[in-house]
This record gives sequence, C-alpha cells and structure tokens, in this order.
Amino acid sequence: MDLNALSLLVDIIETGNLSKAAARRDMGRAAVSHRLGQFEQALGQQLLRRTTRQVEPTELGWKLYRHGLSIRQELLAAQDSVDSLGQLPQGKVRLSVPSGFGQLAMTTWLTEFMQNHPGISLEVIFDNTVEDLLAGRIDCAVRVMSEPPPHLVARPLGPVHYLACATPAVAAAAGRPHTLEALLQQPLISSALTAQKLRMAGLLPEHGPDGASQGPRLVSPNFYFLREALLRGLGVGLMPDYMVREAIAQGALQALPLSPGSLGFLSTAMFMLHLPTPYPPRAMALLLDFLVEKVAASGSLGGAD
Repeated sequence: MDLNALSLLVDIIETGNLSKAAARRDMGRAAVSHRLGQFEQALGQQLLRRTTRQVEPTELGWKLYRHGLSIRQELLAAQDSVDSLGQLPQGKVRLSVPSGFGQLAMTTWLTEFMQNHPGISLEVIFDNTVEDLLAGRIDCAVRVMSEPPPHLVARPLGPVHYLACATPAVAAAAGRPHTLEALLQQPLISSALTAQKLRMAGLLPEHGPDGASQGPRLVSPNFYFLREALLRGLGVGLMPDYMVREAIAQGALQALPLSPGSLGFLSTAMFMLHLPTPYPPRAMALLLDFLVEKVAASGSLGGAD
C-alpha cells in the first residue's frame, strides 16, 4: 500500500476538503485530487464521497484513516524517541477531560505535571464526548462511561458511584426520603444522562399529570455547576460521589439515606482513552502514567482504584 497516499488521505479527512489538504501539504488542489484518484484506483474502492465544499469518508475510508492516523502517530513517536535521547521530555499533548472531574481534581494535577516537565506543552479541553478523539483532534481523553469504545485503548481509573444528596435544610424539608421514588418527588438536580437512565428504569415519567414535560429542575453536563446549585439549596441531587464527597465530609451537603443498592444502575467507570498505538509519543506516555498514578493516590474514585 502507498503510505504517502494513505497519509494524504488522513490530511484530507482531518481538514475536511481537498483544498485545505493541498494547503497543508503545499500542493495544488488538482495534484491532491489526482493522487487521491490514483489511490482509489489502485485499491479498487471509493474512499471519499465528494461534494462541492467537503468530503465524507466511506466505510473503507474511515478504516484506512484510522490505520493511517495510527501509523503517523507511531512515526512521530519514533522520531520523538530519537530527538529526546539525552534531553528533557518535549512535545505537545492534546488532552480532553470531563468538565466536572476536570475542574474539581485535575486542574492542580495538570499544572503540577507542567511544572515537572517544562518542555511539554498541553492543550486541555473540558468536554464529555469522544468524537474529537475518534477524529484525531485530541491525543487522549479521560471519560466516564459504562463501557469504553472497543476500538480505543482504555486504561480503567476506577468506578464511579452515585449519591443522593442535598443541603441539610433541603434534606430536612424533603423529609430525608429513604426511597428513590420518594426522592424523585423533590426538585431534582442531575445530568441529562442520569435523567435518561431514570426514565428508562420507569422511575421518571416523560410527562406529568397535566401533560407537560416532567423532569429534573436543573440539568447540565457540567457536574461542577450542578454541585454549586446543590450547595445553594436549589433541590436534591443525584451526583457522582467524587463530586460531593468533600462537601458531605464538611457538612455542607448530606447524603440521603436511600435503601442500599437503589442507585446501582447509575454506576459507571472512568477510563483513560487513546487511539491504539504500541509506541505513544513520550510526552503523552508520561502524561498518561502521571494521571493514572494521581487518580490512584488521591482516592478520588473511592477505594477501588
């Protein structure tokens, strides 16, 4: 297979069209189109569906893109190994972290990492999706999910369990409910995914008695924001334990005494994700190991890390 043509395919898909790929490679657009056509002819398969402004990879195009991206990363890692002999670690890592956990715990960890490795640059994105990782726009990601995508390398960081909690005043006013059904009668603060799981379990109806849409009082993907709303007494919350453990220990929030196991269906896990490559760049490998050690040492995800 023509590895140069494969690398060109990666550039086209990353940039979104032939003109931008041509500019990245300092080539003419016609030359890029011709080279792509030769590659497709040699394979006997269409790799891209072209429109006037953008391209859409076919199924084979996506598969070859991922292979090409992996090869490119391995070449960069090999060059990084050669360049870094006898030198301090250098390079740039694009990292995506969950908005809540990232703000709560990882901010100080990442600044410590940069202090320890002055030659490494970080681009940190606070996000909760994996699309940027799959598209190659970031190098690695920390994600909370039930199961990691099968085509990514996933290093488990620990389980994520959920707690029902509220301020002491709100908990008292609610009668400190002992069942999830009773808790859901109160103004609820949760993520949209939590609300979806409640509906799928038949615990949260789609519509109230008057036909109006019924759901949590406050919904956000940012658990840091939801925690602040809880601390201000806006309702009762279903939150990851790592987000509220400290506030409960300080007495600012109280864990509501639901029956054991009633929130087990909300449990997930946290993973460190990256595309498969046997030789990740040194800067990325150092960051991955550092974060895994930090999570384990901090006990942020409980005692099962």
